[in-house]
Amino acid sequence: MLLWLGEYLTQYYSFFNVFSYLTFRAIVSTLTALGLALFFGPKLIRALQKMQIGQTVRDDGPESHLSKSGTPTMGGILILAAIVISVLLWADLSNRYVWVVLFVVSSFGIIGFVDDYRKVVRKDSNGLIARWKYFWQTVIGLGVAFFLYASAQSPQETALVLPFVKNVMPQLGMLYIFLAYFVIVGTSNAVNLTDGLDGLAIVPTIMVAGAFAVFAYVTGNVNFSSYLNIPYIPLTSELVVVCTAIVGAGLGFLWFNTYPAQVFMGDVGSLALGASLGVIAVLVRQELVLFIMGGVFVMETVSVILQVGSYKLRGQRIFRMAPIHHHYELKGWPEPRVIVRFWIISLVLVLIGLATLKLR
Repeated sequence: MLLWLGEYLTQYYSFFNVFSYLTFRAIVSTLTALGLALFFGPKLIRALQKMQIGQTVRDDGPESHLSKSGTPTMGGILILAAIVISVLLWADLSNRYVWVVLFVVSSFGIIGFVDDYRKVVRKDSNGLIARWKYFWQTVIGLGVAFFLYASAQSPQETALVLPFVKNVMPQLGMLYIFLAYFVIVGTSNAVNLTDGLDGLAIVPTIMVAGAFAVFAYVTGNVNFSSYLNIPYIPLTSELVVVCTAIVGAGLGFLWFNTYPAQVFMGDVGSLALGASLGVIAVLVRQELVLFIMGGVFVMETVSVILQVGSYKLRGQRIFRMAPIHHHYELKGWPEPRVIVRFWIISLVLVLIGLATLKLR
């Protein structure tokens, strides 16, 4: 929106030409989302407390979590609002990729909102019934995948990029739809499973989004993409503004979500953030790199799958509790130690993911 305004005002004042620079808009997008989150955060927390929208804690989990009962949840509304407003202000709204991400963020946020609303307002412990949650995730995920496949304007947009491999980018054809669906829905639920400790999910999300800003920039630049042997997809450059908005909103939310948390993001935040990372990975053709950089999310998801599978097949549990962060808590690790060590792991994995740009 402000890009168009800047273009109009440039004919009167040359200063406004700065709005046309992607790097400038990426920086102010971060600051805008951060400022919005910091400004409205206390107001949202007070409103949630007044409405008694508090977290319900499982009685079979770590005892240290019992004190968290009643902590305001659904704070993801703050994150999503900051992202959407910042993107609408600073991104090029003629870019269809920007609207794809905004649609995914908003729609998955609505699914999470309904789930949270039923849990904390209606006091229905089941929330949104699982089959309906996955049904709507599937409808949205497949819808977005079909749209991207049908609207692809170059072979690069549907090619599979293999990390650490040079000049090998096979065409996926219809498999693109299934891969895109799996990445969007899978990442959404993976981040949701990770969101179990104060700041545990939001910091890896910030790191991965920041890394994807780099991928979006080089993928959308003909010179960098040629030099790095990755597909050149012009529309992806504008996703830098979206990624930096996620970073800014995430940092603002972390201000209130850091241990001990004043607010939790809830499903409205975790489902939407995970889906946003998934769809950005699809757009910049780095699904496999997301698997690396989001290794903490993968680890949490795999731990749940192994736990459930082992219990059903053998009647025995592998971990003391799943997702795996609870396993380490029950082993005696203090919550801050679990959180920071998972952050460190995430940072290392993100750096490995960035290294794939050059190591081919």
